[in-house]
Amino acid sequence: MASTDLTLPSDATVPALVSSAGDRASVRFLEFFASAIRNPHTRRAYARAAGDFLAWCAGAGVASIGTVQPLHVAAWIELQTQTHAAPTVKQRLAAIRHLFDWLVTGQIVPHNPAASVRGPGHSTKNGRTPVLDAAEARQLLDAIDVTTPIGLRDRALIALMVFSFARVGAALAMRVEDVYVQQRRLWVRLREKGGKRHEMPCHHTLEAYLHAYLDGTGISAEPKGPLFRTIARGTGQLSTTPLPQANAYAMVRRRALAAGIDTKIGNHTFRATGITAYLKNGGTLENAAAMANHASTRTTQPYDRRRDDISLDEVERIHV
Repeated sequence: MASTDLTLPSDATVPALVSSAGDRASVRFLEFFASAIRNPHTRRAYARAAGDFLAWCAGAGVASIGTVQPLHVAAWIELQTQTHAAPTVKQRLAAIRHLFDWLVTGQIVPHNPAASVRGPGHSTKNGRTPVLDAAEARQLLDAIDVTTPIGLRDRALIALMVFSFARVGAALAMRVEDVYVQQRRLWVRLREKGGKRHEMPCHHTLEAYLHAYLDGTGISAEPKGPLFRTIARGTGQLSTTPLPQANAYAMVRRRALAAGIDTKIGNHTFRATGITAYLKNGGTLENAAAMANHASTRTTQPYDRRRDDISLDEVERIHV
């Protein structure tokens, strides 16, 4: 496959079960990832799931994609539950369902073999993302050396995720012009999942950190350039390349270690940390959902980790 950024199995080659069904099937398969899925993270996850499933089917003796049966899907899902968490298995099943729906509407296969297969049960009221309390978040921010461009960048990025509830993907997709003045306050513009545009004013701490970053690095003169950038090799200065998400994760882990924080945090930690801190200080779930650009408060609830404190307090009541 030429000149696309799709992440498909085996260096973007069409799986054997698909290619054996002819050129039309191969094109339809590739169109699924190119046309039906716009989010690059979802695309990669679905491509991995499809590649793994079709490779397993080939190993199980399935001759063509048109002969895949519900029993094959069910058996593969059962294997997935032995090595993956329930949410991951459900996502992988969704990938297979959506792929075969696409192939059915394209008249490549007669029916969707995944339609009748049920995934593992999964229910949770609290999220699993590690969070920091307010003191730890402040400890992390204060521990960053901001006498260098990389320190200014890292503090601004972490603060943005804490104080605006931004996803790391939306933060790293920002351009310099997405930090702007309105009503005599600094605002940020985020592009969240599904292309949803979200704008909100900055907390005064975030405003100070963003000003320090923009002024201290000189990138305010490049409105179309990426806001968060890599460091040019050997110079200690910002490059013109956007900071990849994997680099942001490595930075967060490195900063946490340097600050003496043992919690194994990740990029998503700061979204949950900010929402929990907001709610602890009297904020409402409805406003938290709006600030996080969630369509429903049900999406916001797993980020509310106030009950963690209650659990800890109750545990300490056990005296023996």
